[in-house]
Amino acid sequence: MFFILSKVLLVFILPLTWVFALMLYALLTKKQRLKQRLLLIATILLYFFSNRFTITAFARVWDVAPYKQLNVKYSSAILLGGFVSRDSGGNPYFNWAADRYTKATDLLSTGAVSHLLFTGGYSDIYPDGFAEADFVKQELKKKDFADSLILLDRKARNTLENALFSKKLLDSAHLKPPYMLVTSAFHMRRARLIFKKAGIDVVPYPTNNLFDAKHLYLEDFLPSADALGKWNLYIKEFFGYLTVYFS
Repeated sequence: MFFILSKVLLVFILPLTWVFALMLYALLTKKQRLKQRLLLIATILLYFFSNRFTITAFARVWDVAPYKQLNVKYSSAILLGGFVSRDSGGNPYFNWAADRYTKATDLLSTGAVSHLLFTGGYSDIYPDGFAEADFVKQELKKKDFADSLILLDRKARNTLENALFSKKLLDSAHLKPPYMLVTSAFHMRRARLIFKKAGIDVVPYPTNNLFDAKHLYLEDFLPSADALGKWNLYIKEFFGYLTVYFS
């Protein structure tokens, strides 16, 4: 129930929802002064959340710094799902967040970790039985990793379940902490907190950094649908972090 409710409530905290609500209110009200104020606020909000400068500035503060420890070996990397999508025919494929998978398998290949745990089931409200772990299992076989080095959880639907189910697998495999936590940079702050509260000692290994430019350009201040989409990701993470922090 909580899983479904969280998906529904997410819609109401997204910037475009508020912009649409303000414009709709402005359209319906007969008070001209209020109409003008509503339209002005909606325009300011839309511009703020649709330019690359504001989201880049926020991301530089929010994203967890890249991993810099060298010559340290860990018993396992914990790879969080979210990098697999499906096309209209239901066929799975690596999406824009696939850097998580690439970096995690590199850790195993180079010996930085001795095991790899993948946690990710289904995230749809109405699942059809497909689990992200099934696709990942097939892809890992192509890399010829020994089955004994791979741990798979196909039930987790969110980050909290990622942590809880991972702990069970790691304990049953007698793998000692700390573990390397592999996820996207924008997701790492909340994920690290959730794993900490679950009693799992992790070292963050952020990947899939969405902002690498260090210089400003004119187009950074122009409205962009891409910037608006990235704000959606970060707002979800921000409110999710607050929920976990105060729970």
